[in-house]
Amino acid sequence: MRNTIAVVLGGGQGSRLMPLTKYRSKPAVPLAGKYRLIDIPLSNCLNSGLNRIYVLTQFLSVSLHRHIRGTYRFDNFSAGFVELLAAQQTMAEGTDWYQGTADAVRKNLRYLTQPGTKYVVILSGDQLYHMDFTEMLKTHRESGADITIAAKPVHSHEAGGLGIMRADDTGRVIRFAEKPKTEEELNSVRTSPAWIDAHGVSSMGRDCLASMGIYIFNADVLASALENTDHRDFGREVFPTSIGTRKVQLHLFDGYWEDIGTIRSFFEANLQLTLPNAPFELTDSEAVIYSRPRFLPPTRFDGATIESSLVADGCIIEPGTHIVNSVIGLRCKIGRNVTIRDSIIMGADFYESPGATRHTDEWPAMGIGDGTLIEKAIVDKNCRIGPGAQVVNPGDRPDCEVNEVCSLRDGILVVEKDACLPAEWHV
Repeated sequence: MRNTIAVVLGGGQGSRLMPLTKYRSKPAVPLAGKYRLIDIPLSNCLNSGLNRIYVLTQFLSVSLHRHIRGTYRFDNFSAGFVELLAAQQTMAEGTDWYQGTADAVRKNLRYLTQPGTKYVVILSGDQLYHMDFTEMLKTHRESGADITIAAKPVHSHEAGGLGIMRADDTGRVIRFAEKPKTEEELNSVRTSPAWIDAHGVSSMGRDCLASMGIYIFNADVLASALENTDHRDFGREVFPTSIGTRKVQLHLFDGYWEDIGTIRSFFEANLQLTLPNAPFELTDSEAVIYSRPRFLPPTRFDGATIESSLVADGCIIEPGTHIVNSVIGLRCKIGRNVTIRDSIIMGADFYESPGATRHTDEWPAMGIGDGTLIEKAIVDKNCRIGPGAQVVNPGDRPDCEVNEVCSLRDGILVVEKDACLPAEWHV
């Protein structure tokens, strides 16, 4: 890994994750109570022995920068770094923002193709998975590839939102379609389940190979592939062009992988982590998830009932409270006789000083007030939920704004960061 650099793309607007991305970039969205999405690709890099990493940022990146600077520090003798590359105006590249994944990498090529760099690993900042990149690099080197794309078998009904590939018997990609919309387009990139079975992965009826947004380029090939400034996105333009002129190889992967692109996928991925046999393992000593040390006290609860849930550090949970199938974030204060079911409570960035604020029914204390019911909801950080509030999904309704701080997205009730819901509030 000494001649390999990783690039994590973290600059997208994340509009489908609104309102969680109203005040932060998508990679900075909290995950599993105590992590952020960016911790996943960075941890995968470090667990793979890859410690020279650039993170490309652009949109609402202050909290992301703060988190990375406070977490990923290396000693003077490791030669490792996690360097932030924010979008910037330059004499050579002009004043435009990043126009796509390929354009973002193009505008930072001078950092990625320095002497001694042979391979560039390109990753997304908003996916949930464990992967050993040394195995993918082995595939890349042994096949003599110019470009290698990590691919996961999926069913054809899932293909419409993914880049789909077809390969020959050696694993070389011969066709690539970005988000195929028509049956004819999909048929051109379908893969026989027998082919998938023959290459060491159980197809289970899956007949498409989807790009995971994880790529390895030879550094010189990357520079050459991005010479065409009209090519702004890897999936839409760079790969379809490269297939005819370069050796593009598949690396098959069949572990857990989830693209956290929507409120629904974010909600379901978090709640799956509460299961006894969660599909994504948080306690694997070989695949540690790193995050910022916060030096918080242990969580205290007394007379509360907690089932199939994750509870982060520094929480206070009062008697009579019942928490089921939920994720409780850092520094969360939960009052008496509260019921939280099938929900994500992100907690708080700080503790509210006792007596610093006069609390009323209209301006309750930070946290969850006594007697509150929260069901099938996401409550972002630093929220004030008054006693007796009913933060409950109102049923089968289309996406809408409930009020200035609450909205329905993908059937999930979302309470915005820093929101205040008065006592007895309900939809």
